Amino acid sequence: MSPFKMLKRIIIGEAKDLKDKNIFHALSLIAFLAWVGLGADGLSSSCYGPEEAFLALNGHVGLCLFVAALSALTVFVVSASYSQIIELFPSGGGGYLVAGKLLNPMLGMISGCALLIDYVLTISVSIVSGMDALFSLLPCGWHPYKFVCVLIIILIMMVMNIRGVKESVITLTPIFIIFVITHAIAIVFALFVHAGHLPQVFTSSLHDARAVSSEMGLAGLIFLILRAYSLGAGTFTGIEAVSNGMYILREPRVKTGKKTMNYMAFSLAFTVAGLMIAYLLFNVQHQPGKTLNATLLESIVNAWPGPWGHVFVLVTLVSEAALLFVAAQTGFLGGPRVLANMATDRWFPTKFISLSDRLVSQNGVLLMGVAALLIVCLTGGSVHILVILYSINVFITFCLSQAGMVRHWWNVRKEESSWRKKILINGTGLIMTAFILFTMVILKFQEGGWVTIVITASLVAVASVIRKHYRMTLKMLKRLNTLVETASIDITHNGHPSTQFDKTAKTAVVLVNGFNGLGLHTLMGVVRYFGKEFRNFVFIQVGVIDAGNFKGAEGIHHLEAGIKEDLDRYVKFMNNQGYYAEGFSCIGIEIVHEVEHAVEKITKRFPDAVFFGGQLVFAEETFMTRLLHNYTVFAIQRNLYQKGVPFMILPIRV
Repeated sequence: MSPFKMLKRIIIGEAKDLKDKNIFHALSLIAFLAWVGLGADGLSSSCYGPEEAFLALNGHVGLCLFVAALSALTVFVVSASYSQIIELFPSGGGGYLVAGKLLNPMLGMISGCALLIDYVLTISVSIVSGMDALFSLLPCGWHPYKFVCVLIIILIMMVMNIRGVKESVITLTPIFIIFVITHAIAIVFALFVHAGHLPQVFTSSLHDARAVSSEMGLAGLIFLILRAYSLGAGTFTGIEAVSNGMYILREPRVKTGKKTMNYMAFSLAFTVAGLMIAYLLFNVQHQPGKTLNATLLESIVNAWPGPWGHVFVLVTLVSEAALLFVAAQTGFLGGPRVLANMATDRWFPTKFISLSDRLVSQNGVLLMGVAALLIVCLTGGSVHILVILYSINVFITFCLSQAGMVRHWWNVRKEESSWRKKILINGTGLIMTAFILFTMVILKFQEGGWVTIVITASLVAVASVIRKHYRMTLKMLKRLNTLVETASIDITHNGHPSTQFDKTAKTAVVLVNGFNGLGLHTLMGVVRYFGKEFRNFVFIQVGVIDAGNFKGAEGIHHLEAGIKEDLDRYVKFMNNQGYYAEGFSCIGIEIVHEVEHAVEKITKRFPDAVFFGGQLVFAEETFMTRLLHNYTVFAIQRNLYQKGVPFMILPIRV
C-alpha cells in the first residue's frame, strides 16, 4: 500500500463494503441520533435568537411573553408542515425538491440555491460564534489565535464528514446531551423559583401591553411585537434539515423522520420560549461583553451553595459554544444532499452526485467546507457581519416549500379527505414565513443583507447557465440515439445465428453506459474501423452508486436489474449479427477502480482482448465542457496502459 493510501485510510477510514447486507442499516441514524445531527442547528439558535428578540423590545420586556408564544407557535406550525412534507416525500423532500415538483423547476432551483448559501452560512456562523464563546473564557492575549482556530475547526469537521455521517454524529452526541440537560435545568429552575409570582408576571405583561398601546397605538404595539418576533427569526433556521436529510434515517424513514421532527419541535419551542420567560422572571439586563444567557445563568446560581453554581455556569456556557460547532454539522449534512439533488437534475456539475468509498458525498462536503472557509476569510471571522448575512435565505426556501404544499393540497382536494386541515397548516406556515422574510429583507437589506441576495442571485445565474449547457448537450446526444431504434428492431429478429465461443479469437471489449446512442456508436466504430477482425464482443457496464440511488438495498437491486437488461440487449444485438457476445457488469462507486478489477477477469477468459471506450468530442473545447463533463475514459486508458493492456478511445462528435 502506498503512503498516500495509508494516510487516507488512517484519516478517513476503511472503504465501506457495498456487498455488506447491513450497510444501509449501519450508516443510517435512529431518531435520537438524527435529532443530534440534524436538530443541533435549530437548538443552537437559542444561543442568540431569543436574545435578539428580547433586546428588540426596547425595554418593554413584558411583551416578551407574546413574542415567546409567537415563536413557539411558529416552531410547531413550521415543524408540522414539514412533517407533512416528510409524508409526501419519504425519500427526502427539502425545499429544492418540494418547490421543484409542486411549483416548477425554476422556483425549485431558486429554493435550492438559497438553501445552499444558507447551509454555508450555517457552518460559518456556528463555528465562528462557538469560537467567540470559547475565547471569551480565555485571556485577551490568546484572541489573535481565534481566527486560525476557526479555520482548523472547519477543516476538522470536513474530515469528520468525509469519514461518514454516523461517525461524526456519534462523536458530537455527548455535547448535545449536556446542552439539553443544562438548559432544561436552568429553565425549570427559573420557573420553579418564581412559580408563586407567575400570575403577577402575566398581569404585569398585560399592563405593559396596554401602556404601549396607549403610547404608540394598537398598530405601534403590534409592530413592536412583530419586529421583535422577526429579529429573532434565526431561531427557526434548521427546521427543514430533517426533511432534507431523510436519506440518512433508519427505516421506516417516514416514522423516524416524524419522530425526529417532534423531538426537534418540542426541544426548540421549550428552550426558546423558556429562555425568554426566564429573562423576564430574573429581569435580565444587557451587559457589555456578555450574552443574556450568561447573565441569566449567573442570576440563577447566585443563591447556590459552594462552587456548584460557578461549575454549572461554566459547563452550560461551554456546552453552548460546543453545540454551535455541532450546529455546523447541519450544513455538512444538508448542503451536499441539496447539491447532489440539483446535480442530478443538471443544475450543477454531475460530479457532485458521486460518492466516495466511505459512501458519502465527498465533493459536496469539500465544497461546503471550502465555501465556509472563504466566507470566514472574507468577513474576517466577524459574527456581526455573518449574522447579517444569515437567516434571510432559509425563509426563501420556507416560503416556496409552504406555497408548494398549499398548491398540492388544493389540487388533490377531491382525493384527499383531510385536505382542509393540511392546507390550513401549510397556509399558516406560508403566512408566517412570508411575513418574516419580508421583514428580514427590509430590516437587514441596508445593513448588508443585500450581499446575501446578490450572492444567491449569482448562484442562480450560474445554475441556469449550467442547466442550459446540459440541455444543449442532451439535444445533441439525441441525434446519436437514432441507432437505438434500428438496433431495437434488429434485436426482435433473429437474422443470423450466434457463433460459438472461441477463446483464441480476437475480442473487442467495449465500455458502455446503458443501451444508448453513445454505446452503439462506440460499437459501430469498432466494427467500421476493424471489420471482421474481432469475433468476440464483451460489453462492460459499471453501475455507479451515487447520491441518487444510494437510498437502500432496493435501489441497488433496481440498478443491477437495469444494467443486466441493457447488457442483454447488446449481447442479443451482436448475436444477431453473427458474433459471439457476453455482458459483464459490476457495482461500485468509482468507474476506473471497477473497470480495473473487471479487466483481470476478462483477460483470463479472453487472452487476445482489446478494450474500447467512446468519448464525446465537442465542436469547440471550452471551460464549460471541461468542467461539466467527465473524461473518465482517459483515466481508464492510463490505468490500463500501465498494466500493459491495450485500450483505444474512439471519438464521437456531437
